[in-house]
Amino acid sequence: MGVARPEDLHLEFTKRFNAGSVEQLAQLYEPSACLVPQPGVTVKGHAAVKESLQRFLALRGSLVITTDFVIKGEGVALLRGRWTLTGTGPDGKAAEMNGKNVEVARQQSDGTWLFALDHAFGAD
Repeated sequence: MGVARPEDLHLEFTKRFNAGSVEQLAQLYEPSACLVPQPGVTVKGHAAVKESLQRFLALRGSLVITTDFVIKGEGVALLRGRWTLTGTGPDGKAAEMNGKNVEVARQQSDGTWLFALDHAFGAD
């Protein structure tokens, strides 16, 4: 299930992430979406996107995304933001990750918006 406006994608992603639902997160991506979960690694498709997102969810942390801008074109949008994830690492110690993200979202036939491309570190 997408969102009505591309300007709301980061907020919706944050809400779903902090709720801990990989299924709900994956619904924000097109079926053949590409995700770069770490520099130099690209995954494609819902199954691979879910697996990558699950690794972030495993930190059982809290995500904050600040949207820097959204440029909306005809049926496409470019988003850029900054994120911080605080949680607990596998060793039980506090962990923090952050980055500058960039995404391309596409408007779907029902008018909602989904991520087509997501690079978690693409604006670094």
